[in-house]
Amino acid sequence: MVRYFFKRLGMMLIAMFFIILLTFVIMHSIPGGPFTSDKKVSPAIEEAMNEKYHLDDPLPKQFMDYLGNVLRGDFGPSYKYPGKTVNEFIEDGFPVSAKLGGITIIFVLLAAIPMGILAAVKNGKWQDTLMMALATIGVTIPSFVIASILIYLFSYKLSLLPSYGLDSWKGYILPVIALGGYSISYIARLMRSSLLEVLGQDYIRTARAKGLTEHQIVIRHALRNALIPVITVLGPTIANLLTGSFVVEKIFAIPGLGVHFVDSVTQRDYTTIMGVTVFYATFLMAMTLLVDLFYCLIDPRIKYD
Repeated sequence: MVRYFFKRLGMMLIAMFFIILLTFVIMHSIPGGPFTSDKKVSPAIEEAMNEKYHLDDPLPKQFMDYLGNVLRGDFGPSYKYPGKTVNEFIEDGFPVSAKLGGITIIFVLLAAIPMGILAAVKNGKWQDTLMMALATIGVTIPSFVIASILIYLFSYKLSLLPSYGLDSWKGYILPVIALGGYSISYIARLMRSSLLEVLGQDYIRTARAKGLTEHQIVIRHALRNALIPVITVLGPTIANLLTGSFVVEKIFAIPGLGVHFVDSVTQRDYTTIMGVTVFYATFLMAMTLLVDLFYCLIDPRIKYD
């Protein structure tokens, strides 16, 4: 296990290097810079700003300087917000996104897994048809469309729930539903197909022949093996929900990490784009590694050494 962990850690470092390199190249390949979009800035001031932030240095030197700062945990200053650093944006925005994402994860697991189990156990019946119809709708409709529909119905028409902010517990309801809609649908469909496959195996037929009830078969024998594919997708799903859906946070005016990223893209704030991208990629790979290590607890047959 230890050997596997350090091997994966080395692969993560290599992947992170190429993520930083690719993001850096894409940003600087676009014409212009973070100060060229502001028409009020004179060429002299723009040149002084580029010199202050070393944007007039050769690109290889800029990249190596940024890489050295990242290794020290410093994502640099924001170009669009004087006096603010990217680290401050992450420190302020991530807890908000993580709290919203944590609630969404609980909501997703409590809804998706029972939906998948019910659909598998009632395969071919109306319960299965209903669950999969709901799951299909959730998969096909984008989260920003779901968010817009929820705001229109429950905030504008019915005036039951707030359309922005997280000032009270009611403010979490619509963002959580919009964030979790796709994940619930995808995990429910995956849970159904995985459980159906497990229920068709020989040892399940042997358990039925011994007189075990369907409830005992599903809970004691089938569910653990059926959860392995679900756990595989939980790593990226949890990382995505904890860091916040960028578009959904923007729609509901939630001051999370996603708002800073969207604003940085529209304003060409290089350091914020790079910092949030690196933070998200690191978090995603860490969650994926934890999921892989968690396999051993779910299925003792899986060994890494």
